[in-house]
This record gives sequence, C-alpha cells and structure tokens, in this order.
Amino acid sequence: EVQLVESGGGLVQLGGSLRLSCAASGFIFSSMYMSWVRQAPGKGLECAANIDSGGSITSCAESVRGRFTIARVNALNRLYLQMSSLIHEDAAVYYCQGPEGRGQGTQVTVST
Repeated sequence: EVQLVESGGGLVQLGGSLRLSCAASGFIFSSMYMSWVRQAPGKGLECAANIDSGGSITSCAESVRGRFTIARVNALNRLYLQMSSLIHEDAAVYYCQGPEGRGQGTQVTVST
C-alpha cells in the first residue's frame, strides 16, 4: 500500500521558517519523481517544487523561488520542504505528491 505521511506544519510567524517532512512507503521511492503541492483556502492545488529521483530540482511556483527548498533522502524514503521567509500567501495545506497521489497534508498557518 502506497503511503505518504506529511508532518512539520504548524503556526509560524510572518518571516519565519518551517521544515516539512514526508515519509513515503509502499513504492520504490528512490526511483520516483516527487513534488510538494499546496492548497490555500478557496483555491486550487498549486505546485510548490519538484524533485527527480536523482535530486534535480524544478521550481514550479515563482512565488516560492528562493524561499523554499525541496530535498530528498532516498535512503530514508523521505521528502522535505524547507520554507523560509514565510508570508501570509504561503498559508495552505501542504501535500507530498508521488506517482499515485498525495498524502493527507499538513497545515501551515502564517501569523502576523
């Protein structure tokens, strides 16, 4: 069974940082292209960043470029998203996305 379990979300102050984690299981994580996507209230899904099996990164949201970094540790079946300089527009549910869908998400809230 494919499982993606996100963690690390929470309440952070404007300008602060968070690191999200995703624990993957049930598939060959090291071979898969992975993404972090997010959904803000009342909005559709937005891709934040992608990473291929070898660690090459593709940013897919101009708004997060230079502030968010996606990374993976294949030996641990883990995907990460380091977020810094958070702004109100970053508040959303963040999902780890793999070849067969997304996890349950982790909420990020940005306070003033």
